[in-house]
Amino acid sequence: MDHVEFGKYLSQQRELRGMSRDEVSRVTKISPSLIAALEEGQVERLPTRVFVVNYIRSYATVIGLAPEDALLRYEEVSKATPELSPVALERERRRRAWVVLAVLLLLVLLGVGAYVALVVNGKMPAPLPG
Repeated sequence: MDHVEFGKYLSQQRELRGMSRDEVSRVTKISPSLIAALEEGQVERLPTRVFVVNYIRSYATVIGLAPEDALLRYEEVSKATPELSPVALERERRRRAWVVLAVLLLLVLLGVGAYVALVVNGKMPAPLPG
């Protein structure tokens, strides 16, 4: 079992009991985006383990599942999937920020290039000298 399968397990149990994500969110005070991340196995969107364990306990209680059973299943998953260290998480965040910056820079350069090409080909008037 991995995080995605664990999330499916939680959402199936919730649906069997006729509850919506919004209901669980409202009762547990866990944000809807975190409920979605938990049910979809999106570990990268979840906070540190101590919070996730408490979310699972609260989630299970609200939907009428034994919290201990849900936590045991989660422990199986988390043992099988090593958690990234804070340093590795920070490195990943920085890498993603650089990728976003590079994409934005590329888009700006493409826009400037397109503008210059239109001016050179006479499709657009040249800017007035300043």
